[in-house]
Amino acid sequence: MTKQVKENTMSRKKNEIDELDDETLALLAWCTEVETHLVAAGATEAEAQDHIEEQAEWYTDMFYDGLSPAEAAKQALA
Repeated sequence: MTKQVKENTMSRKKNEIDELDDETLALLAWCTEVETHLVAAGATEAEAQDHIEEQAEWYTDMFYDGLSPAEAAKQALA
């Protein structure tokens, strides 16, 4: 990948993130913290990310139900 292509790709991704609403950004930050708890419990970063992606609807429900990231991770590990 050329340097220019890489810079354009990174710029486009940043613009896509800038276009997300505050609620979506909050959900993404929450999921990132859930991932941290899953990794602390022994999952690899890839395993935690894959699990969150595969169970996105379930995690979204927990976010809107007001669970903390630690509570969500605990439920995922149960």
